[in-house]
Amino acid sequence: MEPLQNGLNLFVSNKPSELPHSNGSIHLNSVSETKDFSDMDPSRAFVNKVKRLIVKVGTAVVTRSDGRLALGRLGALCEQLKELNTQGYEVILVTSGAVGVGRQRLRYRRLANSSFSDLQKPQGELDGKACAAVGQSSLMALYDTMFSQLDVTSSQLLVNDGFFRDVGFRKQLSDTVNSLLDLRVIPIFNENDAVSTRKAPYEDSSGIFWDNDSLAGLLALELKADLLVLLSDVEGLYSGPPSDPNSKLIHTYVKEKHQAEITFGDKSRLGRGGMTAKVNAAVCAAYAGIPVIITSGYATNNIIRVLQGEKIGTVFHKDAHLWTNIKEVSAHEMAVAARDGSRRLQVLKSEERRKILLAMADALEKNENMIRLENQADVADAEEAGYEKSLISRLTLKPEKISSLAKSVRMLADMEEPVGQILKRTELVDKLILEKISCPLGVVLVIFESRPDALVQIAALAIRSGNGLLLKGGKEARRSNAVLHKVITSVMPKTVGDKLIGLVTSREEIPDLLKLDDVIDLVVPRGSNKLVSQIKDSTKIPVLGHADGICHVYVDKSADIDMAKQIVRDAKTDYPAACNAMETLLVHKNLSSNGGLDQLVLELQREGVQLYGGPRASAFLNIAETSSFHHEYSSLACTVEIVEDVFAAIDHINHHGSAHTECIVTEDREVAETFLSQVDSAAVLHNASTRFCDGARFGLGAEVGISTSRIHARGPVGVEGLLTNRWILRGSGQVVDGDRGVNYTHKELPLKA
Repeated sequence: MEPLQNGLNLFVSNKPSELPHSNGSIHLNSVSETKDFSDMDPSRAFVNKVKRLIVKVGTAVVTRSDGRLALGRLGALCEQLKELNTQGYEVILVTSGAVGVGRQRLRYRRLANSSFSDLQKPQGELDGKACAAVGQSSLMALYDTMFSQLDVTSSQLLVNDGFFRDVGFRKQLSDTVNSLLDLRVIPIFNENDAVSTRKAPYEDSSGIFWDNDSLAGLLALELKADLLVLLSDVEGLYSGPPSDPNSKLIHTYVKEKHQAEITFGDKSRLGRGGMTAKVNAAVCAAYAGIPVIITSGYATNNIIRVLQGEKIGTVFHKDAHLWTNIKEVSAHEMAVAARDGSRRLQVLKSEERRKILLAMADALEKNENMIRLENQADVADAEEAGYEKSLISRLTLKPEKISSLAKSVRMLADMEEPVGQILKRTELVDKLILEKISCPLGVVLVIFESRPDALVQIAALAIRSGNGLLLKGGKEARRSNAVLHKVITSVMPKTVGDKLIGLVTSREEIPDLLKLDDVIDLVVPRGSNKLVSQIKDSTKIPVLGHADGICHVYVDKSADIDMAKQIVRDAKTDYPAACNAMETLLVHKNLSSNGGLDQLVLELQREGVQLYGGPRASAFLNIAETSSFHHEYSSLACTVEIVEDVFAAIDHINHHGSAHTECIVTEDREVAETFLSQVDSAAVLHNASTRFCDGARFGLGAEVGISTSRIHARGPVGVEGLLTNRWILRGSGQVVDGDRGVNYTHKELPLKA
């Protein structure tokens, strides 16, 4: 029998009929039932056909750095395997860790039995085989206990490499495993190091397999698995040591490309192989027909995520070289291409940039039917999936919305040129002139949810401000985003290139993008509080945006009640899903006694608004009490509360709000000025609906988003929010020379020379 690659001798038949096969697709409620595999990256599409999988857990996952068992990780592993077992997967576990566990126990026992004089002597290293014999029973007892708590039965199978030379043994092994799997028992394999023929388990790499990674690869072939998952202490295979900041995670291993490029770090801190052994085993199994994924065993749900088709870890597959659309450094390449495009865009004259925007507006109108067809498909899928009406509303592109988008793009085109404007001119000394000039930020990454119209607005702003752009929209709008991106990039002149605006199609690429603080200059998240918080916690790149849109309207005792009714109705019902829609109505206490509150409530109820009250309002109006004042409904619902006066309203807003947009309705100018000056929000309005807080309505043409941060840009972020400045100094041979003889004038000059 000829050995396979890297010296792993697998004594199995090479006949096609006996190669590993798929046992058919299954659909699971918690794993793959709702997964759409039709558009999946080919490097993950094969998981839809997985039924039998082998999971190998390494020593570094099973044990902590001090050698003790990592009970939390083991518990999470067992829970995942139980879930898969329950859902119909055939799960086989290959585990390391017996030697490490045994060593820990024997060290403790030796310490407990040692006299003081014994401890003064040098302690010899414990015998590996003895450690294996002691640790094996402890490790299996722990697995048995954990699985028993989950109402799962497990079984132990200890093997040696010599066994696989016997055809009869291999057949019996296969029959036994098949019987166990039919009974929903999880077989747990481990090499029997205690009686291994190797001289030293951590040094000798001879034989058919030589560690539990290669054992897992051998079993995957022998037992005809559909997938092998190798759990490590890192996210996957990197181009170099994971500790090296220049190392990149390789999502798909292409042997022809990566074999000579990868630099391995140290081997496992406890086990015998480390990443080198995993890659060798993965290559052997993959090129013999078994897909392999190396991923982190530290996460609590990575096995399930793999089976859901998520792009995590590193995949090994015999057809990887055929997946030409897969680029391992796509995130970095996309960002670099956007920066290059930005620099070429800045070279263009103002009129040339204007023409790009006008062509973009024309293209939107010309391709309206195609855009709407793709959008309608997204909307249909969202409705079928049971998405909330507010999300579907944001998702839908009606003809009037497309027309409005084209209009806003033309408005941006007609704006005064924002790039290269002289903001300040100062004479430092005679004939030494300093200029402060506006310039683009560079590359902006915008992550947004639900609204495909945001893609158009943001792209137009990026072109007007000379920035490169990376866009990641929500999966619910993937068709809409794709067609809009295609329409927009089709009008880019060759001098700029269509890579100026990149569309990120995979959620799994976001972590890679967030690491590119050397290429990406600003991240703008537009979405849920959870999304914004996750992004802020995951990047060194500056983040601009808002988490929640908890907007208030305060109706004062001196308000014109008819005006108040009109403003409150519009703020809540004009577009309930918008971030600038009213979520809380605050009313002065006097309105509860003079009928004003009743009129406001009736106005909202006529529009179908569901009302929830604070403690005072719920008792007075006999409505359900809200569970939290810090709540964004994004629908026809809002909170009502009664407050003592304008100062109580201000305190309520500053305490419970999200610093987005607030409004006061009053005829008392002094009260209005108090509210406008003391409410700490990005936009504060007097006698006007909160819905006016919008880039287009503020005359910015469009907006990247609304920022509630206090640095760089606040409120609706238009072109100015995507610009920074640089300094140009024009001299005639001046030198500092310790400032001797330099007569600084620091004289302000007109902006135009």
